[in-house]
Amino acid sequence: MKVCNQCGERKPLEDFYAEKKGRDGRRPECKTCNLANRAAKYRENPRHAIERALRWKRENPERYRATQREYVESGRKSISNRNSNLKRSYGLTIAQFDELLASQGGGCAICGRLDADNVDHDHLTGRVRGILCFNCNVAIGHVAEDEDRLVAAMAYISRDDELDSVVRARVVALAG
Repeated sequence: MKVCNQCGERKPLEDFYAEKKGRDGRRPECKTCNLANRAAKYRENPRHAIERALRWKRENPERYRATQREYVESGRKSISNRNSNLKRSYGLTIAQFDELLASQGGGCAICGRLDADNVDHDHLTGRVRGILCFNCNVAIGHVAEDEDRLVAAMAYISRDDELDSVVRARVVALAG
């Protein structure tokens, strides 16, 4: 056990980074305080850290490529891309996306298909409405989110009596 010189808490040695110069082979501040200090320093002036990372990348091209290849092959890169896209485009985290999908029963908000992974949002306000499958999302986009066009499409399709009830249910779900 060791006491952090920043927060004053008594913590196990595993909660401190290793440092050869230290009396006990550990840094004087815990990992939590160390990371908080580094984050504050980065927010104050990120240039130094960015330059250091770019310099390392230039000086170690083989290691950089190997690291990137491992990142892609592990699947972490696609998860990171998905998380970045959700956050940038819709202000959602993956956890919020999963929560919204679960609140819809785990499928498309319109048809219920389980392969729903498209965030539906109002293009004027940016407000997220739900998660849709590709087909339902495209259908709404093709009618330009216009309820009158949806109703007109329903009337057109409902001329065929055999499809009338199926189509009516789908269009009502789209308009709803």
